[in-house]
Amino acid sequence: MKNLNDLLQEGVAGRTVLVRSDLNVPLNDEGDITDPGRINASLPTIKALVDADARVIVMAHLGRPKGEANPKFSLAPCAEALSEALGQYVALAGDVVGEDAHERANGLNDGDVLLLENVRFDARETSKDEAERGVFADQLVALTGDNGAFVSDGFGVVHRAQASVYDVAKRLPAYAGGLVEKETEVLRTIAEAPTQPYVVVLGGSKVSDKLGVIEALAPKTDALIIGGGMCYTFLAAQGYNVQKSMLQEEMIDTCKDLLARYGDKINLPIDLAWAPEFSADAEKTISGLEDTPEGQLSLDIGPESVKKFAEVLSTAKTIFWNGPMGVFEFDKFADGTRGVAQAIIDATAHGAFSVVGGGDSAASVRVLGLDEDGFSHISTGGGASLEYLEGKELPGVAVLSS
Repeated sequence: MKNLNDLLQEGVAGRTVLVRSDLNVPLNDEGDITDPGRINASLPTIKALVDADARVIVMAHLGRPKGEANPKFSLAPCAEALSEALGQYVALAGDVVGEDAHERANGLNDGDVLLLENVRFDARETSKDEAERGVFADQLVALTGDNGAFVSDGFGVVHRAQASVYDVAKRLPAYAGGLVEKETEVLRTIAEAPTQPYVVVLGGSKVSDKLGVIEALAPKTDALIIGGGMCYTFLAAQGYNVQKSMLQEEMIDTCKDLLARYGDKINLPIDLAWAPEFSADAEKTISGLEDTPEGQLSLDIGPESVKKFAEVLSTAKTIFWNGPMGVFEFDKFADGTRGVAQAIIDATAHGAFSVVGGGDSAASVRVLGLDEDGFSHISTGGGASLEYLEGKELPGVAVLSS
């Protein structure tokens, strides 16, 4: 697999380089970026190409516009953020492969950066029909003119065979960007040779979303910590009354089976934080598993669970964390996620190699004001990280070696 350094050594001055970045950042109701993590992660590759006098065209998506242009999902905030971060103007094309994109691409000078509008405004980007994706990819490649190149740097999308990730790579000389290269190297280390003891922390809402990674990692780990919404189905499988908490009843038997096979490794909460309704202002109650408040729902793990999990983490030499312990967006119910994250930071300070597996976990680190440098690596791709560790082939990575 060729990388960015290979491309830079070949020379990019005066060449147009298509870069697939992951700029899928969260926006508030006013359209402001609330977590610039993915934009910051995309900067080194873009900056390296700019410094080498390439003409850079960035492709990215935002949200799920379902194949239609929608101002709500415009990349305008990302163009502004990139301009500020790079210290130079980043133009935003008014379309993806239309007249404005072509005019702006043709007008690029060495060291300029152009951001195409949201590639998912075109339904062919995510089409299951390879021929349809291929036509769209051809149109994207046409923006580069002669002697173009492609750099794949959006790790958060490499688990999808989409036009700007997969099909473009089959049509241009293709290289792994610095971010994709670093992410795959880190995950390969965890997947193939984790230093023991190896502890995996999983949260999130549904057992079904994490079943594959549980099955893949449980045999390799020394301990598996489970919190978040998914823990309630496990607790129900143990016979506890989780009241109105999130529950996948159809997964209870699956959880019973997992507990039967890996019960010596699986660590579940021993107390929970409850609320009468799903609200940031709800009154918070802590209880053990035997005396759950009637008719309430749990929105976080409790303090004794945090202590239990922290003790397990204190012995770890390798840690992978994917998924918050509770509704960290509500300050009252952020203690579980904050406490477990701090335990991972403490373990890292004592020599553990820790990876935050993207998604809500990475967002929680920044939302809660935790020290990002306290972790060995924070991934930009939650789904891609999980699929890699499950042993699945990532199309956007595999195509770079074909």
